Amino acid sequence: MLSSSSSNPALKIALVSFTVVASLTAADVVLQTQPSQPSQSAIAVKAWMSWDGGVDLVGMTKPGLTAPNLILHVARQVHTPVGSAASGIVMYQPEPSAPPVVFGFVSENPQVGAYFGPMIFAGTPFEKAPVLPATITIETAADHASSRIAVAGHVFTVRLAGLAPATLVGREPGPWPFAQRGVEAVPNDVTVTFDGAQLTVIVPPVDPVRGPSAVFAVTGIYTR
Repeated sequence: MLSSSSSNPALKIALVSFTVVASLTAADVVLQTQPSQPSQSAIAVKAWMSWDGGVDLVGMTKPGLTAPNLILHVARQVHTPVGSAASGIVMYQPEPSAPPVVFGFVSENPQVGAYFGPMIFAGTPFEKAPVLPATITIETAADHASSRIAVAGHVFTVRLAGLAPATLVGREPGPWPFAQRGVEAVPNDVTVTFDGAQLTVIVPPVDPVRGPSAVFAVTGIYTR
């Protein structure tokens, strides 16, 4: 999901190790269970969200802009402690001097959408972003992924084609207040439409810290 242009009730998994003790003089096998000790490297998590099928884009629709004016980050399913739904964030500001045409977290479940700002994006410009109802469709294949977002009376589509082989990524808090882990594939071609008209989008180069601005986020998690 969100990679800047530029992964929480606490989760505890009890691991059980099984020791099989075989008698050398009998056919019986005794199965014993021994709870393992918690890992010394475990880190407490106060907020989290995970996803699958993420189609993410951050870019500029005009040359000369000093900051992205287009953000289309959505996923087929976003999972949170309060539920799961197709969700993401959308921002489109065609004119820098005017308010955005669309801005906010988008979700097919308003409870899920309301989790993002105060829990994941607290302390960022997105903390107070509104939650907008949306219909989100994701389609994926071996070499491409696409999204369709119907929100606030508008329709955005994104197609990421020519996907590179997927890679495992890990990004620590820094540019964003959360850690990220995930699997991503970078496209070599990006097509975007807004209300049926194709947009010219300038995609910034891959940032060594923040990651790619256009990416198929196969799966991943944010934690903080």
